[in-house]
Amino acid sequence: MERSSAGSVPLTLVRAAVEARERADREEGEVDEIWCVFDVEWPANHPGLREALDLAQRHDIRVAVSNPCFELWLVLHFQDWRAWLDNDGARRLRRSCDGQEDKGVIGRSYMARRLAAVERAIVLDRMHARNGTAFPHDNPSSGMHLLVTAVSLPSP
Repeated sequence: MERSSAGSVPLTLVRAAVEARERADREEGEVDEIWCVFDVEWPANHPGLREALDLAQRHDIRVAVSNPCFELWLVLHFQDWRAWLDNDGARRLRRSCDGQEDKGVIGRSYMARRLAAVERAIVLDRMHARNGTAFPHDNPSSGMHLLVTAVSLPSP
């Protein structure tokens, strides 16, 4: 979906996913899972975050949420990170890891490191669970490990 002020907010993405799920159901499409990938955004969170997550859950839409932003997921490919970040800090940290100045990703820099990123993201989830830190205050965190695992592992 193109990033515009209306198209980039999580609630808009989840609503589009719900429509896609309903269309697939009507047309007897073979859709196993629908995923939405979005950020929390710091210092100002996206509006409607909680509503987006609730709507996704009600309609069996899977989500991979990065907090504060997707760049944290990229950082986790290279190193552990457990301290709070805002978007700018995450982008600077990402640049220090891979040298990229823009939003592009060079796949070969990341593919070999993806399992380490999955493990590091799981460690963050466990840290927040131990500390009783609830969404959206679970900064830093990334649910991208859920998506990577879903597409990487065979179905039972």
